[in-house]
Amino acid sequence: MSGRAQLMWDEAVTGYDFGRDHPMDPVRLDLTRRLVSAFGLDREVEVVAAKAAGESTLRLVHREDYIEAVRTASEVPELADQSYGLGTLDDPAFVGMHEVSALIAGQSVGAAEAVWRGEAAHAVNFAGGLHHAMPGSASGFCVYNDASVAIARLLELGAERVAYVDVDVHHGDGVQAAFWDDPRVLTISLHEHPRTLFPQTGWPEETGAGTAEGSAANVALPAGTGDAGWLRAFHSVVPELLADFRPQVLVTQHGADTHFEDPLAHLAVSLDAQRAVQTACHDLAHEYSDGRWVALGGGGYAVVEVVPRSWTHLVAIAAGRPVEPTEMIPEEWRQQVYARTRQPAPRRMTDGRWPVSWAAWDEGYDPADRLDQAILATRRAVFPLRGLLP
Repeated sequence: MSGRAQLMWDEAVTGYDFGRDHPMDPVRLDLTRRLVSAFGLDREVEVVAAKAAGESTLRLVHREDYIEAVRTASEVPELADQSYGLGTLDDPAFVGMHEVSALIAGQSVGAAEAVWRGEAAHAVNFAGGLHHAMPGSASGFCVYNDASVAIARLLELGAERVAYVDVDVHHGDGVQAAFWDDPRVLTISLHEHPRTLFPQTGWPEETGAGTAEGSAANVALPAGTGDAGWLRAFHSVVPELLADFRPQVLVTQHGADTHFEDPLAHLAVSLDAQRAVQTACHDLAHEYSDGRWVALGGGGYAVVEVVPRSWTHLVAIAAGRPVEPTEMIPEEWRQQVYARTRQPAPRRMTDGRWPVSWAAWDEGYDPADRLDQAILATRRAVFPLRGLLP
């Protein structure tokens, strides 16, 4: 296995653009790539421009009629068929939509292939993590589900156990749905409670079907959950399930919209806690998956203040050269931000909450605490199905 990490990047991914007033502003991808370069991290990784996913690869997850509907809407947006989730407020059709969506999927597939074949220890596609797309429809700003396609490709290559950990503020519903009855894939999602946030799924009782019962785990967090609670929830569920499952590859989704500045959700997590979970995912991949780690982006709509810093930390961790939270951000990047957005850029790679801490589950829990109730609901729903004590 090569010790070097790969960063999947093609400037064409910034063409994933739903329009001027849409929250999914592709400037977040461009600013992340520029910050990665400003820190010199592109010299620490192999930057790879992967090929777009072909139709046969997309069909590992998506229905043929849906792919055809995306192609049609991509050529003539006015012909978008809303029965496929296209041409909606969340997923407006645009010229070239199929091509750029297939490119993002191809980048995640390329990352998975590189890790599986030993060409890279870790691979990052921060343009990916489009976890809401369903086999037959677009949803939640997502056209093709690159995470699901990458996992399906790993299974096609012979993987027998793939774990997917999703820490986006929204439930990873599309990935869960794709592997709902497949015991080869363990999906774990930590997200804001479905009572208060799209897509209104991800209840702890959603645990998989048939022989895959117990292969889906959902931690539904109360609105307002901050660093200590978020980290407690992660460490109270994820490590034990991975230790039991022993995945051959760990795929993680790092939506930055858990942040307290994100305009579309209601958690209160800091950049420092996001970095801590990124580090934990890296360490868990080494502990249980022989280091095989595919890291994806996801949501995140504070496109200047949060997303570039969060995903630059992710790239740095994958590269084996973590950026210290207290490190100053290069002035050249701050000038680029202002030139592009007319917004002031942050000065440091921290929100001032480093070091972060949390209370471990085995130290005890409070049955009256809403966060502990959420964690316990997940443990009680899933752990016994896997022969684990809740």
